[in-house]
Amino acid sequence: MSGDLVKRAGGCHCGAVRFEVDLPNQIEVENCNCSICRMSGNIHVIVPANRFHLLQGEDALETYTFNTGAAKHRFCRVCGVKSFYIPRSNPDGYAVTWRCLDDWDKLDVRIENFDGVNWEANAAALAHKSRA
Repeated sequence: MSGDLVKRAGGCHCGAVRFEVDLPNQIEVENCNCSICRMSGNIHVIVPANRFHLLQGEDALETYTFNTGAAKHRFCRVCGVKSFYIPRSNPDGYAVTWRCLDDWDKLDVRIENFDGVNWEANAAALAHKSRA
């Protein structure tokens, strides 16, 4: 989606991890059905790395990887919430969990279903999202 970028804050449940991300006023979020997104209920917006800024909590983050190890699932070791991660489809960007944004429910969002079960066949459709 388009528009000027607005700085949005977010973080994990306990507040140990806080970040800012530059997003347009209208955002498209991915509702992925891959095994980890389905099980964790993760709906996320992918942004270029230069639009994501970790403000605090690097020391509270743990990383989980599986399969190819390309995706870096970062989660707070205090509360367990994954407020962002580095996606396999966009290793040069960040996937920010929509509901971990402050005032997430007030954002103008379009939810797009993404068939992550068939990831290999569909991943290229996300590749452009981490480009500035």
